[in-house]
Amino acid sequence: MEETISLQEIWEILKKRLGLIAIVTAIALVLSFVATTFFMTPQYEANSQFIVNQADQQQQEITSNEIRTNVELINTYNVIIQSPAILDLVIDDLGLELSASQLANRISVNNADQSQVVSVQVTGPDHDQAVDIANTTVEIFKNEIPSYMNVDNVGILSEAMHQADPSQISPNLSLNLAIAFVLGLMVGVGLAFLLEYLDNTIKTEEDLESSLEMPVMGIISTIDLEEGNATRKSRKARKGVNIGS
Repeated sequence: MEETISLQEIWEILKKRLGLIAIVTAIALVLSFVATTFFMTPQYEANSQFIVNQADQQQQEITSNEIRTNVELINTYNVIIQSPAILDLVIDDLGLELSASQLANRISVNNADQSQVVSVQVTGPDHDQAVDIANTTVEIFKNEIPSYMNVDNVGILSEAMHQADPSQISPNLSLNLAIAFVLGLMVGVGLAFLLEYLDNTIKTEEDLESSLEMPVMGIISTIDLEEGNATRKSRKARKGVNIGS
């Protein structure tokens, strides 16, 4: 026989374990706040841009093939700018204690569709260092690309700027607290239902009927001793009044 649970029973379980759910959720929020504030390293971002210019002879008429060629050229530039050939020079110039692969993991290069503008984004725990890496990477790339591609069509569009009070991109305290709240709530509710499932004690007539598969013929009520004594005294007092009258 399949057991079903009604919405009323679910609500009763949640009401009974409300304290447990609240405690688990509060613990999750506290752990998230402590981890985000004291154990996660803030990350900052710097962005520098360069533009790939058309050659003079291409300015007159731009065909679809030329656009496709330019996009493919920019894709090639994106690979070159993250290669050890460029990044090793950046590391030497700034005296970074990083390998080329480690530095490449901090750099992302992208451009919008059909755009000649390329953005170089650098993330790291030090904002000033991220700015220096972004600007130096673009500058070295601009100087070195003619020797690799035999072209000189890269111009710096905008440089990353140092900020007195930069805003971090991660960790996001509000987002982490929201995630912790949802996870804590889910764990608390799950734990409440688990404890209810493992609780096989008999508390009601329905539990008894379900366990023994027999109907309940009668119920013996429990009486509190103090309440019983008070009831007996009340009865004696009423009898004394009736006898006196």
